[in-house]
Amino acid sequence: MASSPGSNASLSREKTILSESSQAKKSQCSEEETFYMNCRAAYLAVFKSSLDNIKSKEQLCLVLQQAGRNPSQKMVNQYWTPQTTTLNFDDFCNILKKEKPATKTELLKAFLKVDTNNDGYILHAELYKILTMRGEKMTVEEVNAITKLADVNSNGKFDYNKFCKLYMTTNEQCRKTALEKLEVDSRLRRQQFGSQVETSSERATSPISKPSSRTTRKTDHNPALKRGDNRTSSRPSSAQSCSASVSSTISMSTSSNTNSELIEPNTVKDWQCAQSKGCFFLEEDSEIITHKYRLYLPQRSTVYITIKPLNLSQLEGKTSPWLSVDTALYVLRENESQENLQLVSFTEARNKEMFRWKGELGSGIYWLIPFTTGCRLKKIKKQITGEAKLVYRDEDGELALTKEFKAALSDIFEMIDLDGNGLLSLEEYNFFELRTSGEKCDEEAWAVCKENFDTKKNELTRQGFMDLNLMEANDREGDPSDLWVTLLSLGYNKVLEMTEACPFVIDIYAEKCKPRIKAIYLEAGSRQLNRAICKSVVNKGDAKVLDSGESIIVYTYTSDTRITSVIENKSENKVIIHVNNEQSKNCVNNRGLNIFAVEVAPKSMMVCQHVMPLKEQEEWIYNCVHSLVP
Repeated sequence: MASSPGSNASLSREKTILSESSQAKKSQCSEEETFYMNCRAAYLAVFKSSLDNIKSKEQLCLVLQQAGRNPSQKMVNQYWTPQTTTLNFDDFCNILKKEKPATKTELLKAFLKVDTNNDGYILHAELYKILTMRGEKMTVEEVNAITKLADVNSNGKFDYNKFCKLYMTTNEQCRKTALEKLEVDSRLRRQQFGSQVETSSERATSPISKPSSRTTRKTDHNPALKRGDNRTSSRPSSAQSCSASVSSTISMSTSSNTNSELIEPNTVKDWQCAQSKGCFFLEEDSEIITHKYRLYLPQRSTVYITIKPLNLSQLEGKTSPWLSVDTALYVLRENESQENLQLVSFTEARNKEMFRWKGELGSGIYWLIPFTTGCRLKKIKKQITGEAKLVYRDEDGELALTKEFKAALSDIFEMIDLDGNGLLSLEEYNFFELRTSGEKCDEEAWAVCKENFDTKKNELTRQGFMDLNLMEANDREGDPSDLWVTLLSLGYNKVLEMTEACPFVIDIYAEKCKPRIKAIYLEAGSRQLNRAICKSVVNKGDAKVLDSGESIIVYTYTSDTRITSVIENKSENKVIIHVNNEQSKNCVNNRGLNIFAVEVAPKSMMVCQHVMPLKEQEEWIYNCVHSLVP
């Protein structure tokens, strides 16, 4: 049947839209790949492998220069703090995302500010004065190196136009040289260091649970197979044949927010309970900091453990974005030392925003390590206009806290009052101090605090905490700078929305004894947590072999709310795995990229990615292709 002119026009428009959409998608992928190719090129111009860590400020400065940045001491100190011991390739990429290369226009503007004659030259005497006495001071030797550059100096004058041109040309040449070096060895292409690595010798061997009935899986070990060929994944020992690429497709229905596999015990209200609060904090480099806990059980007992986001009393009109953040709690048993922790289980069952676990635990000490994937707790690209007012002067000219700031401080008090007794102990206050200032409050300073602010039972009250912050404002004569440092470090933005933190609450119920829980650390994800995640995925996930030698294995764990993949490398050599999520639908992963690659060290395993639904009330499809880069 011949189509009408109208239908032809409609079809043409649809093709145009599809073509534009495809081009936009390709452009986005191209930009991502170009960025990471440049990152890899710069990194590998300094280091032999992206598994190598940056171990000093000097190395950080050098690798940033290779990436076309001009790192000042202030910039280096921002990313290499007194607590920093190493930075990895992921950290380096995050720095480059924030620190854009200087443009020629920006450089010229800076020089024009000191070019009093506006003739394109700066006298050497003036240049020495500016560079050795203002701002970030340079040494005389460093300035001499600039003035001795024949191409940009003559007759005691510095030609900054030529210098800017030389600077940009040199940067571009460094970038091209690094890329050319990368192209020489194709095995170095598409690297991205994965920081969560565990040695494979400690891999657990528990049986794998069966896939949930609510998921549909499709696996493809051969690119030539037709779309209709469905295969369920198998353990390595049963694998028949493998190629250098495997794909997994898992279709997930809309979430019901409830997993009926675990039902709260009928008598749990009669059990003895211990509770503690805590928080996930998002760092500038997207690393997640959280509290870690020690649990003590005096005797064997059935326990019921839950974790969920803490619902704070926000002001009307304020959102609570952290309530959608996924949470989990890994339970590890302490044996002879903290370094030798054994995974017991983790909170897998779900009831709305709560994750829970019930089981039998023997007497002894356990470590509880909170975890969030980072899929939903991440940097938000939101344009903030204006800034909330924190303090004002009343009719008598005295400083006072605004209603909005008081509400934020009240929520902060709820967060840091870990035991929930309405008071802050010195230990609780020190977690707050470590997060906001990096230092602890000693006994002497705490005694002064108790003398000047409202306390009860030697602990700081909510009002005392408010007055303490008001005192800080008075000390700065109303300047809110220090108050903003506190707020930003606790995950608030400039309009007092908590967007980069997720407070949570943990409840431990024990049937036969009184459990005791105590927060011990506030730190980033530990080696024990990474090991626990890897073990849980290997124990409960599906496995697919990536190579003919059965030495590269991809494990995929699926729950109602997330999918986690772990890669194990049993070989004697490092391997590079290219990961492609382009065909996934309604998905978000913790890496923030549809296409990336990971380098897996010999005899190790690592977390490849965590994936969650972007919109939980809609179906989502996980479609991931893992390819071995030769």
